[in-house]
Amino acid sequence: MDLATAFALTVARRPDACAIIDGGKALTFAQWHTESLRVAGGLGRLGLAQGDRLLVLLKNRYETTVLYWACQSLGVVFTPLNWRARAAEVAFCLEDSDAKAVAFEEVSTDSVREALARCGREGVPRIVVGAGRSEAGEMSYAGLAESAPPSKPAGVNEHSTCLMLYTSGTTGRPKGVPRTHRNELSAAISQIAHNRYLFGDSALGVMPLYHTMGMRVLLSMALLNGKFVCVPTYDTEQVLGLIESERVTTMFLVPTLYFDILRHPRRSTFDLSSLARIGYAGMTMTNALSEECLAELRPALFINYYGSSEVYTLSFCDHLDIKPGCAGRPGLNQTLRIVRADPDGKPMPDDVIPHGDTGEIIASLSSPEAFAGYWQRPDATAKALRGGWYFTGDLGRLDEDGELYVVGRVDDMVITGGENVYPEEVENVLARAPSVGRVAIVGIPDDRWGHKLVAFVEPAQGQQNADALNAYCRAAGLASFKCPKEYVFVERIPHSPVGKLLRRELRAGNYRRLG
Repeated sequence: MDLATAFALTVARRPDACAIIDGGKALTFAQWHTESLRVAGGLGRLGLAQGDRLLVLLKNRYETTVLYWACQSLGVVFTPLNWRARAAEVAFCLEDSDAKAVAFEEVSTDSVREALARCGREGVPRIVVGAGRSEAGEMSYAGLAESAPPSKPAGVNEHSTCLMLYTSGTTGRPKGVPRTHRNELSAAISQIAHNRYLFGDSALGVMPLYHTMGMRVLLSMALLNGKFVCVPTYDTEQVLGLIESERVTTMFLVPTLYFDILRHPRRSTFDLSSLARIGYAGMTMTNALSEECLAELRPALFINYYGSSEVYTLSFCDHLDIKPGCAGRPGLNQTLRIVRADPDGKPMPDDVIPHGDTGEIIASLSSPEAFAGYWQRPDATAKALRGGWYFTGDLGRLDEDGELYVVGRVDDMVITGGENVYPEEVENVLARAPSVGRVAIVGIPDDRWGHKLVAFVEPAQGQQNADALNAYCRAAGLASFKCPKEYVFVERIPHSPVGKLLRRELRAGNYRRLG
């Protein structure tokens, strides 16, 4: 089964069901499918063929989803990038992917044109979406959508590449993660099963479509004749309004966005009662925030979904009311191990450690959701894939029930005074302090301790008192070596565009201190 065929079957099932909402625009499944076939014909007219890459720098708008399905119909590899990417990163990905065309909108215009000039690839076909500024040689999306559909289906099979996601490149060059039709359909089925999505559900399209979480939600809703509600630019009040007006039934977000939703001053004025099943992924959630989600949103199901771009489903937990923060047990098609953590070495799959000890989480590559290796990066592939296992770079431990807790990244573990400290453990304590809004723990080089624990805090209601927070940590039972040596009160803790905490920015001093 390939994605284009799966989509056509969905369309035939309920052609008149509402498929996508983008502002004032609504498309049925039949309209969505018809437009995607026309756009596929337009891409073919530009010279794109099976196996070629289309680089896409677009927000979560309906045209992005149409281009996605157009690529599946043509056998082209949909290759999305962060629409905020600077010219240097766009240029790297243009060259790395050998993209045969690029689609962009007004906000990404300058970066794309500068990147094409840097690479000497001004002749690459360019598709301008929306009211962007067109130049000679650029085609409008509207013009593309007036094309005739392809004359015959693409000759793809389940092992053909259909999608290439680029990692964020937080530790170096971005890495391409090629995904096959088999990978993607298996991942979507896992997403549906673990989050217990239903036919006709509606989902908030908040997570970017250049990110694995965004793609999972889009594909899941498409397979279930569900409604995908586009959110091109995140705004908490707008999101609250969409949940109410579109009667959104499911949400799949990073914890940062749940924090923003629950802390919005006007949240109580919106009707969020349609939300039945919600989940989070992408990073750990503090116990305090998890309990707040359950108490305030009162979902019938609340899921912690642990996964990755490379091997989508790793584990899931559906009993966060009993075990907040737990990542549960391996998901469909998966088995996990905890092995000795060694950021400077290469632990092997058999270096398994006892339950209760903290080590690196590894996942079996036998899952149909697992990629085969990074695009043109044998060095990165050799580091991550060993002996039939994917080394996630995440730290975890198994509790007495054999359930997983993710406690951070191998690279984020702090060795202070010879003791290992996991930042999430300390953050989990501080997050409960009434004077704390958000908090991040970072290891900063120190002559005496090797590294000292520094707590970066967004105060709640302007309260700042380091002595009180230190006393709070000790009263909560945190060991003295785990208590921060310093507290820095900041205007805002930096996060990535998808809401992940950026500790590296704090280490680099990229923050604004309060007071």
